[in-house]
Amino acid sequence: MKRLHSILAALTLATAANAQIGAPYIHDPSTLAECEGKYYTFGTGGGGLISEDGWSWNSGADRPGGGAAPDVLKIGDRYLCIYGATGGGLGGGHAGRILTMWNKTLDPKSPYFKWSEAVEVCYSDGMEDQDAIDPGLLLDPTTGRLWVSYGTYFGTIRLIELDPKTGFRVKGNKEKDIAIDCEASDLMYRDGWYYLLGTHGTCCDGVNSTYNIVVGRSKSVEGPYLDNVGRDMFHGGGKMVISAEKRACGAGHFGRFIVDEGVEVMSFHWEADFELSGRSTLAIRPLVWKNGWPVAGDNFKGGNFSIESERRGYALELAVDFVRMQQQRQGWFNRNQMQEPAKPIANQTLEEVKAGWPEGDIPARIGDYMYRPHQRWTVTPVNEAGGYLSNPYFKITIEGTDRALAATAACEVTTVPAYTGADEQLWRIEQLTDGTYRIMPKAIPGMEGINTKYCLYSAGDSTPTLAVYDFNSDNSKWNFCNR
Repeated sequence: MKRLHSILAALTLATAANAQIGAPYIHDPSTLAECEGKYYTFGTGGGGLISEDGWSWNSGADRPGGGAAPDVLKIGDRYLCIYGATGGGLGGGHAGRILTMWNKTLDPKSPYFKWSEAVEVCYSDGMEDQDAIDPGLLLDPTTGRLWVSYGTYFGTIRLIELDPKTGFRVKGNKEKDIAIDCEASDLMYRDGWYYLLGTHGTCCDGVNSTYNIVVGRSKSVEGPYLDNVGRDMFHGGGKMVISAEKRACGAGHFGRFIVDEGVEVMSFHWEADFELSGRSTLAIRPLVWKNGWPVAGDNFKGGNFSIESERRGYALELAVDFVRMQQQRQGWFNRNQMQEPAKPIANQTLEEVKAGWPEGDIPARIGDYMYRPHQRWTVTPVNEAGGYLSNPYFKITIEGTDRALAATAACEVTTVPAYTGADEQLWRIEQLTDGTYRIMPKAIPGMEGINTKYCLYSAGDSTPTLAVYDFNSDNSKWNFCNR
């Protein structure tokens, strides 16, 4: 079943993972849903979490009916919620029911907030090897048909079809068994493939839970779902998507949320976050695609880096004079010198060059990477500045200084002598589906609201600027390198 834990991939700087702030405690989280500028997820037992920005999560979402492991999906201008009532071994048995209900909004404070009467779409009688619990929804973008996968280790994962206009079971639809040896399943479609995500391992045992998320794919929504080496999930196959980490375990209840073209996140829970008393918590990670398979990306944590363009591989740097390093020339032409012991040469230091830098704003440019002080950046989370799905905003400063990268009103990039916390000095860093990164200023002077349009962009091999994000152009993509 969508077992009792959900966590927003949490971490504090001192930990191995970035913890969402607030109180991201939930079990069996639904796929994330956006409604009127806020994010929602629902969990086992009723209720759920709300976030204004995707970074800070607190209780407040409202879902009647109790039960377990809900999922939610926006269809047209309404939201369909599906959940399991009993089953999953809860209450001592596997007799369960799966129900659907609708709402015009997910905001419990809205005058339009009202859930429709729940309708049963399938059940398990407790006698056969089947468990009607842990439903996951897919609205097929190619056909408009609505599918549900459900089930647990007690029997099979089954597939049924619902009417996307009513949420009722399609008349005459017969369930189909598509997998075993997993639970908390979900479906998604991408580039001609249907993907079945299942949660494998043991649930509900805190720091000893072995939950992990596996996947298979098929050209048909009805399967067969095969993994990367051809094993059918109906015979126990499944390729790993995410398992335990250093300070968290029990990854389960996958959900996919598309932020933008090439920007996707996966939501799930950790059965136990070791930094948060071993509680079940909501986790959100970048969703990366590798050779046609989904892989959990890494929440960006900050550190010291060169920031290199995908366009050519040149590095972001201060537009200052290149200071040559002094060296006793070595060469093949000096045979006598080659007989002397080799000595290490120290890297150029900040103290050796910073006196020659201007005191005011210094523009940014892109150049050949040489591990020089004007090319080294420190990226630091700023938790108090808010955030977005999966991370807080970051400040980007020249390593060893307080000189900060900033956006200008002319949609250019510069560096200011000292970081002040202004919104144009805060940066949104997201791992893209191909593993590269998008870097966006939180705000651009003269433009209203939070920026979600313009990113750091290579207008030329040596010219950084701000331009409209385009996933199909390497000009929009960057890499953080520690070398």
